[in-house]
Amino acid sequence: MTGRRGVKFVHEGKYAADVEVEWLESETGWPPYLSLQDAQKLDEVRDALRRGDLQKAGQLARIYQLTPLHI
Repeated sequence: MTGRRGVKFVHEGKYAADVEVEWLESETGWPPYLSLQDAQKLDEVRDALRRGDLQKAGQLARIYQLTPLHI
């Protein structure tokens, strides 16, 4: 099994986060997948953003505030 680093984006309300994860690849032909720890990290970031706990989310990911464009 091999792994490669990547980023998974999470969007919740007016915030978005990019979370560094490792995509695991096996020789079985299945598509790449996340480890249980990385999947739980995504859930933690999503829950923190939902609660408005930007400090907790910022410990696990890079956080962005989304601003609507009125064109």
